[in-house]
Amino acid sequence: MRAILSGVHQKKGLQVLEFELLDVAGSLEHAYMLFVEKNSLASLMKPISKILSHNIIRVNINAQDFHFESEDQTEFEWQIFLINNSRTQRDVIQVESEYLSDRHQLELTSYYQFNSDAQGMALFNLRTHQSDDDFMINSVNLTDTDLEITGYNKINGTPIKNQRIILRNKTNDGKLDFPVSQTMFAGMFKVAIPLTDIPQDSVGELFIKYQLNGKEITQRLIIPNSLAGQSVQAQLLGNRMITLEKRFDNGILVKEFLGASLLQKVVAAGGKAHGMIEVCRLVQDKLNLARMRFLFKAGHSPYEGTTIVFESFGGRQVSDSPYAIYRLFQTLYPGINMIWSIDRSQKAFCKENQIAYVIRRTQKWVRVLEKSQFWISNARFPSWVKKPNYVTYIQTWHGTPLKKLGLDIENVSMPGTTTAKYHKNFVREANRWDALVSPNDYSTQIFRSAFGFNNQILKIGYPRNDELINTKTDEIAQIKEKLGIPLDKKVVMYAPTYRDNQFAEKGKYTFELPFDLDDFRKSFGNDTVLILRMHYLISNALDISNYSDFVYDFSDYPNISDLYLVSDLLITDYSSVFFDYAYLKRPILFYPYDYHLYKEELRGFYLNYERDLPGKIAHNSTELLAEINHALAHPDMSANERFMNFYNRFCAINDGLSSLKVVNYVMHQIESGV
Repeated sequence: MRAILSGVHQKKGLQVLEFELLDVAGSLEHAYMLFVEKNSLASLMKPISKILSHNIIRVNINAQDFHFESEDQTEFEWQIFLINNSRTQRDVIQVESEYLSDRHQLELTSYYQFNSDAQGMALFNLRTHQSDDDFMINSVNLTDTDLEITGYNKINGTPIKNQRIILRNKTNDGKLDFPVSQTMFAGMFKVAIPLTDIPQDSVGELFIKYQLNGKEITQRLIIPNSLAGQSVQAQLLGNRMITLEKRFDNGILVKEFLGASLLQKVVAAGGKAHGMIEVCRLVQDKLNLARMRFLFKAGHSPYEGTTIVFESFGGRQVSDSPYAIYRLFQTLYPGINMIWSIDRSQKAFCKENQIAYVIRRTQKWVRVLEKSQFWISNARFPSWVKKPNYVTYIQTWHGTPLKKLGLDIENVSMPGTTTAKYHKNFVREANRWDALVSPNDYSTQIFRSAFGFNNQILKIGYPRNDELINTKTDEIAQIKEKLGIPLDKKVVMYAPTYRDNQFAEKGKYTFELPFDLDDFRKSFGNDTVLILRMHYLISNALDISNYSDFVYDFSDYPNISDLYLVSDLLITDYSSVFFDYAYLKRPILFYPYDYHLYKEELRGFYLNYERDLPGKIAHNSTELLAEINHALAHPDMSANERFMNFYNRFCAINDGLSSLKVVNYVMHQIESGV
């Protein structure tokens, strides 16, 4: 028998669930629905309230029953099972789902949603402890004449009254007020704001004001999904343009500005010609790729003398653990031939530091790779790079996993691949690695499962972190001077992760700092500086030109360990940088301003984000500034029990000799003739 969630209806504050049953055998007289929460394994039993026909049943639930107070749980994922007891046996059937609901507000600070997991099984999700400052809408669009907004006008069945949409001008704090008078469907409102009412040369943010149970409430409008498929641009008379933009915190900006002049359009047309150049370049890249594949099939014999090829982040940097290993090799075994595989952007750095290099995707690069005896890299080589059987491939990887990797990603949404194809390619590439460096037992277990890795794991800690253990106080001062950071200032480092949803279009990425730099300067600017370490794809999207007196952008600086060493405090969100920074036993703050969105719509986590982290979590910019103040006043975390539990789990095995252990591993391979 199969059970499928086929519909959900609201009725007097209850949720009426409808299930379709297939291949029913026997009576449902002793059947009931069982809900099991995936994280806590709590369970709730609900009786079948009505049998509409032999294969359609209804179950009434109250969503308020499905969450409970817990220090470390604000998200609840309930799986649904049909339990059918007959005289001879008990059938346990997990319910599938054909029904995906919108998010329904349960209270001001919680909502629920029905959807399905990667296998198509039904999930009843609840999220609690939301901000009560936000109101989720369904859609926002620009027509030729109006800004149209739709949303629900009930909260768990209770009508909200006297709704008014507020457009607040961010420049001068002026406000426009529009009453909501239209009903789109039962339970939904619609408002149309005339575009001619929107002030010229303005940036406005949308709010809603309404009454609920006699109380007047004002909230910011947010839209949790992307604006894809919605109309976000309109042109008015007089060459006026209006656009909609979604902020980092899901808020909505309405921008009015003067459109492009004729001259600007001519210049833009020139940009299209540049686009044709890009197309030609893409064609050349494809032809070069075909050439590379052919060259790798040609076959080569190894160099007579030992040659090691190093690569970091696909050639984009000369950095990280491969660089730490390379520098030690230079000191201990300078007679070994060592060559870096780089992009052209790294030529100047290599020449300046007298580093031998080869440019990726050239004929010489193929020859060097194929004739060398060792590859040392922190990321994957392309699948079409052929690894000869005499090559020892050492993979240092580039971080302790927080986000799901490889086989552990249940649903891969990258363009140009499928989940099955991605998994297959990942395992095939991983098992070309002869040895994989791991920083702790936690990572070792994940690498085995996520990579399907069956070869040797070197659990020695990351070589790049040797610097964090071995650097002395006077050397830190020298690094500060080299970076141009005042010696008498405290340093706060902000290093967020790259989000998959920051991609705008090919070659363009979006980013907006999720806190106000003016507020930061007002609170800490006299004795503190802020350094930024952004992902390379979005670092150019930031404009900090007005804050050069206290904000430093080191996104392109190759050695992130130097930035750790000069920092008194790290602020991050989902980036694995905090695993490395913890070696210093300095405070770490977490600012996951889009936590629920990131976890639900992008990749999941291995750790319990609300329970297992070594520092406090700030949920908004006000909390962030307060926590920064507290953290800077408590610079040493070695007496903090929670922090040290984390340190002992993730950092303790690294004794500052990881680079030496990799060098010794390679030398053993050379001496034993492996």
